[in-house]
Amino acid sequence: MALAPAAPQALALSALEIGERSSLRSAVPLSPTASAFLSVSLSLVLGCSSLTEPGNGAPPAAPDQQPAAAEPSAAPAAPPAEEEVAASHVLIAYKGALRAKPEITRTKEEAKKLAGDVIAKARGGADFADLARQLSDDPTAKTNGGSLGKFTRNRMVKPFADAAFSLKPGQLTSEPVETDFGFHVIKRTE
Repeated sequence: MALAPAAPQALALSALEIGERSSLRSAVPLSPTASAFLSVSLSLVLGCSSLTEPGNGAPPAAPDQQPAAAEPSAAPAAPPAEEEVAASHVLIAYKGALRAKPEITRTKEEAKKLAGDVIAKARGGADFADLARQLSDDPTAKTNGGSLGKFTRNRMVKPFADAAFSLKPGQLTSEPVETDFGFHVIKRTE
């Protein structure tokens, strides 16, 4: 028999009262020891459910107490917005990197060197979007110039997120950033 979630008032009832109200009581006579065990067990189960169910965190009101009328208040405060940044990237994959296309044959060392070359070209004045379209192994970078738009930290793999969130708008990574996908050159745009 499954017990339905108890109303806060039911939490204040003793387990003996619950046992007397239950259909089990009439079907199965309980010894005083079994009744005490049931009392403690039900109190624990019903009491602990209030720890995981939604509410304001206040203990439930006793049955003879009426909760105070709620004060009218402003709408509940929205949770703080997660920090977002906007960035573009050039991905240089290598053979064996996660999601690398089969036609990619460069070694990890070659990929890192090529990513370093991308950084040098970008610092030398080359247009970052053009570099992404020409050199990135990310298929979407070819169509959107490497733009990833805005994202929160938890949307990217940790090394990428750490690098992107450490940059100031307009700043470029000074070294290639390695992830399981390959080496990234990241430019924060916002």
